Amino acid sequence: MKIIHTIAEMQAASDVFRIEGKRIAFVPTMGFLHQGHLSLMEKGREKADILIASIFVNPAQFGPNEDLDTYPRAMESDLEKCKEVGVDIVFTPTNDQIYPQGYETYVELEKLPHHLCGLSRPVFFKGITTVVTKLFHIVKPHIAIFGEKDFQQLAIIKRMVRDLNMEVEVLGGALVREEDGLAMSSRNAYLTDDQRKEGLRLFQSLCKAKEMVQAGESNPKAICDMAKIHISKAHEAQIDYISICDPDTLNEVDAITGPTLMALAVMMGKTRLIDNMVLIP
Repeated sequence: MKIIHTIAEMQAASDVFRIEGKRIAFVPTMGFLHQGHLSLMEKGREKADILIASIFVNPAQFGPNEDLDTYPRAMESDLEKCKEVGVDIVFTPTNDQIYPQGYETYVELEKLPHHLCGLSRPVFFKGITTVVTKLFHIVKPHIAIFGEKDFQQLAIIKRMVRDLNMEVEVLGGALVREEDGLAMSSRNAYLTDDQRKEGLRLFQSLCKAKEMVQAGESNPKAICDMAKIHISKAHEAQIDYISICDPDTLNEVDAITGPTLMALAVMMGKTRLIDNMVLIP
C-alpha cells in the first residue's frame, strides 16, 4: 500500500493507471475508520482494479461552532485498516493542499441541501460538494462509493455528478450497524455509556415505523409522532428533525404509498446522531 500526500503525485499515479486501462475505485473519508468505511472499501475492491481511499478532515464542511478541532483522528490505525482491506493508495492531503491561500471557489446545489441536515448545518453540503469535486479531479476515479447512512449526502453527490456530467459512477454502500443496532459513526466515540444506550432510540423508532407501515399505516404524522415520543424519553436528546420524505427529492410526503425515506437527526448531549430507513408498504 502506498501513501500519497500531494495532489501532483496523486494525479500522476491516477494518470498512469488510466493509461494502463485499469479501473479506479475511490472511497473518500475523514478517517477514524470503522467497519462502515471498510465495507465501502471492500465493495470498491470487488469492482475495480485499483482501490484508492482518502483521509482528509474537511474544514469547509464544519460550521463555526462544530467539532472540527476535536473531530476524532487516528491516522496510524486508519492506515493499518486500509492495508488490511486491500487499499492500493491512501491519499492524505493537508489543508493547504486542498484549500491554498486565496481559495474562493465552491460548488453548491440549489435544492437538495435545503432539507434534513442542511437546514441546521447551512455550510455543510457546500463544503462536501466542493471537496468531493476537488477529490474527483485529483484522484480521477471511475467509481466512487459513499455510505447510505449519510443518505442526503449520497443523493447530493449523485445529483452533482449528473448535473455536471462528471465521468464518475457513484455507488451507495449499505448502512452498517453495531450488533445492538446503533448506526456506525466516527462520532459515536464521543458518547458516554448512557448516551450510547439512549442513542438506540433512533433505530428502535425506525424499526417501529417499519412495522407500522407494513401493518397499513400510511400517515407520516402518526409515525413521526411515535418517533418523537420515543426519542424524547431520553433526557439528553434534542431532536433536530424527524422526516418522512421522497428518497429522490427529499421533499416530505403527505402519505406513504411507495418506498419512502424516514430520516432522523438527534443531538444526544453534544453528539449529533443520524439514522435512516426506507419504509416500504
